[in-house]
Amino acid sequence: MAKGLTAGELRVEDADVLVQKLKEAKEELFNLRFQSATGQLESYGRLREVRRDIARIYTVMRERELGIVTVEKEPSDG
Repeated sequence: MAKGLTAGELRVEDADVLVQKLKEAKEELFNLRFQSATGQLESYGRLREVRRDIARIYTVMRERELGIVTVEKEPSDG
């Protein structure tokens, strides 16, 4: 998963892409927690970053559900 996801980047993604990114982030969080429990985690900051990415994805999904923000696709060339 890319580091430093922003809400703006997530808002232009399709719902399927958001679900996939959410799944990847949750898997990464599970692995980081497992590493933390076994004492193998090198960067505790990454735990925080992944949790925030998950929260951003959930926020964008909820905004769409409530109709607050719609998908903002850039116009295609053609």
